[in-house]
Amino acid sequence: MDIDTDKIDEAVLALLYLTLHDGVRAWKGLDWDAMDRLHRKGLIYDPVGKAKSVVLTDEGLAESERLFKKLFAKPAASAQPGARSRR
Repeated sequence: MDIDTDKIDEAVLALLYLTLHDGVRAWKGLDWDAMDRLHRKGLIYDPVGKAKSVVLTDEGLAESERLFKKLFAKPAASAQPGARSRR
């Protein structure tokens, strides 16, 4: 099977947003290859070290929030097809 690593990286970055704490830190217990690719893309700082979390760059923080909402958020009731407005 051919794996689209860009899609994996997007999902990992979105999941980093889920574990966000202290504003820009996220737990790094995810796939190490993906973490390395995110570092090379400039979305997180170097994940190698004793810390159990990784720091997201400004770009990585914004992108992780966007991807989290895109991949995991439910659409607003008014945006769902056939939804009625409650007035």
